[in-house]
Amino acid sequence: MLKLLEECRLCPRNCSINRLEGNLGFCKSGSAVKVARVSLHKWEEPCISGTAGSGTVFFSECNLKCVFCQNHCISHEGIGKEISIERLSEIFLEQQGRGAHNINLVTPTHFVPQIIEAIKLARKNGLILPIAYNSNGYENLETIQALKGYIDIYMPDLKYFNDKYAIKYSNAPNYFKVASKAIEEMVSQINETIIGEDGIMKRGVIIRHLMLPGLLFDSKKVIDYIYEIFGDKVYISLMNQYTPVNNLENYPEINKPLNQGHYDSLIDYCLSLGVKNAFIQEGGTVSESFIPDFDLSGV
Repeated sequence: MLKLLEECRLCPRNCSINRLEGNLGFCKSGSAVKVARVSLHKWEEPCISGTAGSGTVFFSECNLKCVFCQNHCISHEGIGKEISIERLSEIFLEQQGRGAHNINLVTPTHFVPQIIEAIKLARKNGLILPIAYNSNGYENLETIQALKGYIDIYMPDLKYFNDKYAIKYSNAPNYFKVASKAIEEMVSQINETIIGEDGIMKRGVIIRHLMLPGLLFDSKKVIDYIYEIFGDKVYISLMNQYTPVNNLENYPEINKPLNQGHYDSLIDYCLSLGVKNAFIQEGGTVSESFIPDFDLSGV
């Protein structure tokens, strides 16, 4: 698997650089895994966090780098610690020992080969928890295909429908085209939803959509696609937690909180379509207090 790093095309940036020789592409990641925080996270969807928490592993750097990213210090600034594959496998087992409901790989795309090797090693040493792949959705199809058999729960974002927003806010041409293909592969791999008697998801797909200020129409187009293609085979997670915390002077239209009325309208729109499997967020989620402290805890 690590040979994929010799000419890296893990994501749609297709940088084609040799990361094993220390060359850095768009994501600024080398050959070593870089992690910023390991924790029991209790603010995911209820079927993911449960009562004990989701076993999150926050990876540093990112292949998308949205201008509004709440985790700017790790996605743009690269705060984190480089670790070995062996150490990553140990972290998975430590999360299991803490009572986590799952292993939650947050922004993992650029480290997929190393993650697969770590999962193999951890499973040999007793890992039995479901593995959740928590990504921004900007994925190459081949990368998702390589994950078949290793991932139990996919939690992709589907951020934009209109390409002009993907380019403006994430410098990601063809975002919807490539993300939708990747998500279709994710759903094909999982093909069923399993939620235990404890209310915890063991297998399934949750497609997340973070609503941005002023983009109600675009959000409706995202929902149209999800429900038309997948119906109730997947869960939709509508997020209102957008928090303008970075230097957004050049983007005044999103340098403000989300209009709650627009969010309520999106919920009503989902109901009008007949959407049954959905998560919504109540008021009070727009706060920097919900952003983790990336202090290398657990790394």
